[in-house]
Amino acid sequence: MPKNKLKEKVEGLTRIVKQLVTEIQHNANMSQGVLTALQIHVGEDEWNKIVEELKDREVRANKEQEKKLEL
Repeated sequence: MPKNKLKEKVEGLTRIVKQLVTEIQHNANMSQGVLTALQIHVGEDEWNKIVEELKDREVRANKEQEKKLEL
C-alpha cells in the first residue's frame, strides 16, 4: 500500500476518533445535567436514599455474581 493512501486512512481514522471523543463528552455532560436535575427535583434526603439503595443493590449483585462463579 502506498504511503499516501496509508496516511489518508490514518488521518481519516483520527478524525473519526476525535468525533467519537466529542460525542462521548457531550453524552457525559448531558448525563450529568439529567442527574443534577433529578437531584434537585427529588431533594437531598430522597436523593441520599436513592444513592444508598443503588449501593445496596450493587453489593447484592456482586455477591450473587460471586456465588455463580463459585459453582
